[in-house]
Amino acid sequence: MKRTLAILASALLLLIISACDDSNSNSNTISVSELTDRENAILSSSSDKSLVFDFNINKEYKEVTVWIEKYEFGNLVKDKLSELTMQVEGDGSIILTTPKTNYSQNQPIFNTAISSKEGVSTRSAFDPNSDDLDDMSIVWGPFPTENTIIEGEVVLGSICYSNEGRMNSLTADFYQDVEGHINELEKYDVVYLFKADFIK
Repeated sequence: MKRTLAILASALLLLIISACDDSNSNSNTISVSELTDRENAILSSSSDKSLVFDFNINKEYKEVTVWIEKYEFGNLVKDKLSELTMQVEGDGSIILTTPKTNYSQNQPIFNTAISSKEGVSTRSAFDPNSDDLDDMSIVWGPFPTENTIIEGEVVLGSICYSNEGRMNSLTADFYQDVEGHINELEKYDVVYLFKADFIK
């Protein structure tokens, strides 16, 4: 576990350097990170799945909180899984990974990390109330738009499980209006939503 978090921290440091060189960043937005081959190699060495985001904020924003919400057939059953808060300034990155395992386990592990000028914070947590996920189909990914304005809670990505076999990802409409399209979650057995909230 410590090795995984160390690799995650190393990847974040690389992302900080890359983000600082990006002159096209939009203020108060978050976007899906465009990873280099090296960054992809570092993440894939220990991660089964990874979601990486770059943010750019003005001085009004002081900190960010990221967390995971769990839904079963559209019903919220866990609202603050793997919560992490950090003071942030300017550019930074947020990462969610699920590690590779060499053994059979039914409890998914989530590694979250935040980086900014203030440094790097990481957290690892698992879902103790998960059964038979290994036997389900899975679809996962980040929000589908180029970037998102960071007003209020933002859904950064999702990991969805279903026993129905073939399935589709959550729609772009869902990410733009979660409350208005929350019924989309009903078609999955289990959904983990990765969220962020930037605080002034």
